[in-house]
Parts: sequence; structure tokens; C-alpha cells
Amino acid sequence: MSGHSKWHTIKHKKGAIDAKRGKIFTKIIKEITVAARLGGGDVDANPRLRTAMLKAKSVNMPKDNIDRAIKKGTGDLEGVSYVELVYEAYAPGGVALMIEAMTDNKNRTAADVRSILTKGGGSLGEAGCVAYMFNRKGTISFDAEQYKEEEIFIAALDAGAEDVVTKSGSIEVTTTPEDFETVLNALNAAGFEEEMSDVGLIPDTYVSLDDEKTEKVMRLIERLEDNDDVQAVASNLDVPDDFELSE
Repeated sequence: MSGHSKWHTIKHKKGAIDAKRGKIFTKIIKEITVAARLGGGDVDANPRLRTAMLKAKSVNMPKDNIDRAIKKGTGDLEGVSYVELVYEAYAPGGVALMIEAMTDNKNRTAADVRSILTKGGGSLGEAGCVAYMFNRKGTISFDAEQYKEEEIFIAALDAGAEDVVTKSGSIEVTTTPEDFETVLNALNAAGFEEEMSDVGLIPDTYVSLDDEKTEKVMRLIERLEDNDDVQAVASNLDVPDDFELSE
């Protein structure tokens, strides 16, 4: 497993998801609300809503929170109207960034993202400057110490997964967005419990930097992800297996 996908798994293992649970809840609630607004509140008829709810389940979000978010999206409860935005940018070392945001104030979010990029040695790019480097994929990760790759491989491929690789102590299953839910459910039904599952942008190729620049890029990504309006940041940075951010 390479790059930013691998880094998210590392952070998950270190318990960072618990330390920022409130912020994570807020971001998922936004996604559920927008999914319900665009596709309706019927989970069976709304694939995007089902995917958002799988993400909510993975962080143990209370059912009441999920239900309120759906009702805000369908208009049954009063709520904020969010706009989806995607910023294309460059980090230090020429690393490509795709920054996905949901906001009720486009001007505020644009100013915040630009400020974070500038302070971190990055810059906003023109539309289309890096988007061609990424594809949306489903990613499901399992603990390689708990399961054998061949067991995951057989179940995943039978369910329609694209690929299965092991690296950095994790077995990573890759799917198309359309097959993500089917593959995840099949693996769960087969008795495999995932460490992380998500649908996001994955680069076609990766860029390797020295430790100093890698640290700088990862700090920038963390600051972007810490912004309340930023839902996700994808990069084509190849993070070494033994890489750790300094304290």
C-alpha cells in the first residue's frame, strides 16, 4: 500500500481517529446530508448515502446522528445547505493534491485553503492541472497480522475487487466505487473485519521525496484535513513504509 492511503491506515492504527472523533463526525454528517439532499433519504435507492453510512458505521457514529443528518438533507429538519468544491493544488516537491470540500461559504473556504497552502509551501493550481492523475476507487484495509492475504484475495476477487496487495502490515483491497459496497459486505460476511474502508481519489503514479520534504508535505496535508470544510485530501506522495512524523 503506497502514498496517502497508507498514511491514513497508519494514523488509524495509532488511534488518531479517536482523538479527532468529533471533527470526523462533523465531516461525515455533512456527507450524509448532501447525499440525502441529492439522492433522497431512501438508503436502498441511494448508493452515495449507503457509502456515507458505511463510513459512519466504521467510526461508531450514533444512529440518532445519522438519522438527523438524513432528515436535514431531505428537508424534514432545518439544516445548512452545503456546496461541494474540489481544489487542485501543488505541495512542496511538486506533489499533486486534490482537496475535496463541503461548505456553506465558498469565499471563506477558498481563502482558508489558499492560506494553508501558502503557509505550507504549496499553491493552488488551475482546474484540470492534476485531476487527470487521480481516479476514484474504493479501498478496504485489513490487518495482515490477523488475516492471510490469500484468504482475503480469494474472497475479494470473487466479490468483484480489482486488486489485493499487502504492504506495511496491511492487506489492501481496491475496488471500483460501484463495487465497493458489494465487496465490503462480502468480506464482512466471510468473517473479515476491516481496519479502514473508504471511497476516495487514488493516484495512478506516486512521487518520492526525501524525508525532509515528505515531512513538509504530510504536515501540509494534516493542516488541510484539520480544516472543518475540507472533507478529504488525496496526494500522489509515496510515503516510505518506515516513515514517521517527528514530534
